Amino acid sequence: MLNDALAAAVLDVERHVGRSGWDQPSRLFALVPTAELLDAAPELAGQLGAEHPEGHLSSIEQEDFHNGLALHEALAHLAWPATVTGCVLSVERAFLPSQYESELPDDPAQASDAVSNHPHRQELRLVTGVLRTGERHAVARVRSDPSELLGGENLAPGLSTALLATLSD
Repeated sequence: MLNDALAAAVLDVERHVGRSGWDQPSRLFALVPTAELLDAAPELAGQLGAEHPEGHLSSIEQEDFHNGLALHEALAHLAWPATVTGCVLSVERAFLPSQYESELPDDPAQASDAVSNHPHRQELRLVTGVLRTGERHAVARVRSDPSELLGGENLAPGLSTALLATLSD
């Protein structure tokens, strides 16, 4: 079942990240219930606005989240306090249309280089969010067609699973 608050938070993060353009590092955001955030920090009411539906989630960017570590390493070392309801990760990736995948070498590092330098590569921004309760949602925007936004619960299953692991006790 799609959690509307999670989907809204993922879309908000995608729009926020998108305002900074392309060629960005991975960006990580904690998700907290807006009502709890305003209880803890009422001075934020002006920034967050007055009206939020029940269950609304606010995102809080985690500055310098992976400081040079590979993404999978940074996620493997990440743990959230109980006050964090979920998290959202924005990553940019290059991929090849399926007709060119057979050209890729078996070695992952060589394959990555081949994709990066391939004339038919596509670039996308993937924004994936998860909640402690297991809900997940992701959206993707392809750089060559920025007006199109794909979304769904199962859009990035591996990344969603890695993010869920950061929320486990």
